[in-house]
Amino acid sequence: MNAGGPTIGWHKAAARLAAGLLPLALFLTVLRLILSSVFVQLAYRVPGFPDDSYGFSVEDRLHWAELSRSYLLNDAGIAYLGDLTFPDGDALFNARELQHMEDVKNLAQFAVGLWLGAGALVLILIVGLMAGGRTDLVAFAIHWGGRATLLLIGALGLLALFAYPLVFVGFHRIFFEGDSWLFLYSDTLIRLFPERFWEQVFAVLIGTTILLGSGAWWLGRRLVAGNAAVVSTPKP
Repeated sequence: MNAGGPTIGWHKAAARLAAGLLPLALFLTVLRLILSSVFVQLAYRVPGFPDDSYGFSVEDRLHWAELSRSYLLNDAGIAYLGDLTFPDGDALFNARELQHMEDVKNLAQFAVGLWLGAGALVLILIVGLMAGGRTDLVAFAIHWGGRATLLLIGALGLLALFAYPLVFVGFHRIFFEGDSWLFLYSDTLIRLFPERFWEQVFAVLIGTTILLGSGAWWLGRRLVAGNAAVVSTPKP
């Protein structure tokens, strides 16, 4: 098989669409894992993670961070966080923080919906191609989808490595209005999720997606080679 040119028709369109969607599906799969409680549990235990100078213990952070994470994925209103208080009765989050968390929830749930849609469509396309006997085009989709993942996420990783503040600020300016995402160091959100936390998020998001893309690229190459060997084998 020629990995660069599958046959014409809907099979070709399906293979190209699957290849184009694969980087998005892999990227959002890792993002969904980051939104799990496991990542939060591990993040605070990474050596060198900064202590909270205003008094939160690791246990305090884990407790409040888990509630914050749960809010992003559940169907509750902002009162889920707005009703939380410190032991002295003061509100855990101020009005600005609550508004930001509503914005983050909208973005997180959109990303999860996009992940489900992209992932399902990739699977449907690949299963459809396999059912049609077009394993050569399945190999094409996985091979070029993996390669596209390496190129796109690799470029993002290099940008984050050498210009992390630019990427961080740029992300917030794209997805949030004005300066709604800026807080005081004494605010609860910064105390729970300091800059180091977000550096870990970027590192895991980019690094793991690159690993998955590398695996897809390697698998695709093996499948391409296998299909080529079958085609070239003389019939008895």
